[in-house]
Amino acid sequence: MTTPVLAVTSASKRFAGVRALEDVSIELHAGSVHALVGENGAGKSTLIKLITGVYQLDSGSVRLRGEEVAFDSPRSAQRAGIATIYQEVHLAPQLSVARNFFLGREPTRFGSLDLKRMNRNSAEALRRYGIVADVKRPLGELGLGIQQMVAIARAVETDASVVIMDEPTSSLEPREVDLLLDLVAQLKAKDVAIVYVSHKLDEVFRACDTITVLRDGKLVSTGPTSELTRRQLISRMLGRDAAELDESGRTRLGRRELEDGEPVLRAEHLNRRLILEDVSVVVRPGEVVGLAGLLGSGRSETAKAIFGALPLDSGDISVDGKPLTHQTPASRIRQGVAMLPEDRKAEGLIPDMSIRDNIGLAALPQLTRSGLVSRKRVDDIVKTFMTRLRIKAASPLQRVSELSGGNQQKVLLARLLCLNPRVLLLDEPTRGIDVGAKAEVQALVAELAEKGMAVVLISSELEEVVEGSDSVVVLRDGAQLGRLVGDDITEDKIMDLIADAASEQIEASEQIEAEK
Repeated sequence: MTTPVLAVTSASKRFAGVRALEDVSIELHAGSVHALVGENGAGKSTLIKLITGVYQLDSGSVRLRGEEVAFDSPRSAQRAGIATIYQEVHLAPQLSVARNFFLGREPTRFGSLDLKRMNRNSAEALRRYGIVADVKRPLGELGLGIQQMVAIARAVETDASVVIMDEPTSSLEPREVDLLLDLVAQLKAKDVAIVYVSHKLDEVFRACDTITVLRDGKLVSTGPTSELTRRQLISRMLGRDAAELDESGRTRLGRRELEDGEPVLRAEHLNRRLILEDVSVVVRPGEVVGLAGLLGSGRSETAKAIFGALPLDSGDISVDGKPLTHQTPASRIRQGVAMLPEDRKAEGLIPDMSIRDNIGLAALPQLTRSGLVSRKRVDDIVKTFMTRLRIKAASPLQRVSELSGGNQQKVLLARLLCLNPRVLLLDEPTRGIDVGAKAEVQALVAELAEKGMAVVLISSELEEVVEGSDSVVVLRDGAQLGRLVGDDITEDKIMDLIADAASEQIEASEQIEAEK
């Protein structure tokens, strides 16, 4: 075996007396892709942050190219040749794509920024990776998927010897995932050592040579990917006997028998110039309606319009027969509509506040009398939902930023459920969540529907939409292509609708060109 490019030996770390990592060792080799898997809270992010200087080791060591290192910041790790791509895009959304691509290594000419060179070189680099984007536009105006691809391309261009990818495909469409995995293969061919963290096990088996499993901060196993089955891997992640698991390792939610009744939510003929065109979503009590479509299809925009976060040019929205007139989130919350946003960090959580404060935030108006907040009522609610959603934390006073991604998502869900909404809009509720937490969220959605709540479910994973929905509205370019129910809800039929619409659009364009 060759000498590892990077070796972590007996790494341990504790936070507020809680063990985050204990005696974990891992070796990364040039030209190899090493998967790091485990449930949320298993210690994956902690290990990455110890390697890259975000945290300092309590005990253990890190050796880079045979030399012991102790980075005091991510910047010093980057200078040493370790590039990290996090699940949330850590760039400057107000700056252009080109400025972000060269952030921290900007070319100059005569003492000033060479914008022409930045624009030209970044456009050429992105094209090499199959990324189509206007490099002069602010990064924040682009979709999360494109932002993530820009972040990945930027990290790769730094000529790193170690590249760490933390859930790199969580915001990507299938086509973009293929581009990313092609990029991983290119890096591997250049003898780069790659750490690949993902909850998407299909990607792990497709791209990775070695798999290390962590559970509860401890090392469970390390070995060749070829020697593991999917069921065995999930068994090690969850700490359960493989015989107890389904062959695929997934939790399937059977179709519910829905009672006839007046819809809880009616959102009909929604229009917003250049964004939505005549979209309708109707949800009955206890029904889960999925919104399916590719990136940019209008899924999130439809949910935001229902929630009042995207003003409409026209359309009618009502809950329990009462028209919703004021187009603001505050008004919609008062009328029984709650929304889980796609980007929990930017649009949902307040990272530096405690779990208690984040959960209780939305319910404060109901918990306040004569201008005073009942601390006991807040504590009771927080305790109830931490137990119900199995949020893993040292205490309710722990900062949300210190939690794993899955537990952060549960905190946000708890905040919404405090409101006891009639309509729940879920945009990517399992994004970046491991197999175990994903099953818990799926079961929670089913439980809420069983109790009569109207749920709108958005996911970039078609399988999740198919398994968890009672009916599916298919969208493309902000327009509604059709609605599927019952046994017609399959991945093939959803993709057929999208493909047929694309073919019709191409034919129409060709006809217009021919008539010119």
